[in-house]
Amino acid sequence: MDIGMLWFDNDPRTKLNLKIDRAADHYRQKYGVTPNLCVVHLSMLDEHTGLIEGHAGKISVISDRTVLEGHLWIGKDDNT
Repeated sequence: MDIGMLWFDNDPRTKLNLKIDRAADHYRQKYGVTPNLCVVHLSMLDEHTGLIEGHAGKISVISDRTVLEGHLWIGKDDNT
């Protein structure tokens, strides 16, 4: 994914999959396209967030240390 939307949500009480759902809803409303990839910081993926690297619904979730904690880089990856 070369182009995406940066979404910030650092609420520790909200599970990651809900954060991704909210970001995806906003992305759909703003761009009229359903996102299929979300990149998050590695620390956001563990047993405490309720999600491990893989999928949140139909959205693939991967980690990258270059994405800051609390941020989600979400968008459409045409290679998947």
